[in-house]
Amino acid sequence: METENNKKNKIVKTYAEDMAKVIESNEAGVVREIIHEKEEQEMQKENLSPESKRNKMFMLIGIVCIFLALGSIVFIVVFRQQIFSVSVAPQFVPLIFTDKAQFVEVGGLAKDKIAQTVLNEVNATQVKGGGVEGIYLTENKAVLGLRKFLTLIKANIDQTQMQFVDDNFLVGVAKNDTNDLFILLKTRSFSDIFPQMRSWEPKMFSDLHGFFGVPISVDTNYLLTKNFEDGVIANKNARILHDKDGKIVLMYVFVDDTSVLITDTETATSEVILRLASSQIKK
Repeated sequence: METENNKKNKIVKTYAEDMAKVIESNEAGVVREIIHEKEEQEMQKENLSPESKRNKMFMLIGIVCIFLALGSIVFIVVFRQQIFSVSVAPQFVPLIFTDKAQFVEVGGLAKDKIAQTVLNEVNATQVKGGGVEGIYLTENKAVLGLRKFLTLIKANIDQTQMQFVDDNFLVGVAKNDTNDLFILLKTRSFSDIFPQMRSWEPKMFSDLHGFFGVPISVDTNYLLTKNFEDGVIANKNARILHDKDGKIVLMYVFVDDTSVLITDTETATSEVILRLASSQIKK
């Protein structure tokens, strides 16, 4: 029979053997875990290394993309004019309703040529009786503002005093029994433009006679120095230049508090007044 001591020794031996196996198993697991972590670190190093094939490929693609971007920028800057030279309709804001709009290129033309070009369009208008055609002067396809227009025709008016006069203006033709040219100006108020118009009077006919088809000759020379006179046109205050027969040669009419009309006929004045009133009612 096994003694009590023998039993205890077996138990102790078995327990020791089991412990040794567990420790051995744990050590093997730890070793395997360390080796696995080491392998993962090596793999990460390889992935992050610029020497790896994949990273070399990414670097090469990145460099190529940078050079392509730089090349695109240079191409756009150098050939921008060719790329974006698309014909675009000139932008404008009509001051009154017009039955037709005509764009007339005057870039590079002298004053007399500009006047003749406008006069040709006035004479050739296709609007019906009672109609109005807007003539928009352009330079390189851009609609001219008032200041640029005055500069091109070398108008004898001090533009530094016109800060309250709108740069948006309208050259037009009113079709009646005749084709009547007019120039419509917009300003902040009557008091802001009246002094400038009065100071322009001595040279206004000289600056604008070609637009209204009045040549300078022996018979018309006196108009260059003739004074404008007060008058009333369509119940509106006006300053009028008459010829020796009393006929209106040129005038400017204060058609409302913010509008001044330069023309040579009462019929054009009446038509513009009606259209201004219509525009104000619609607003």
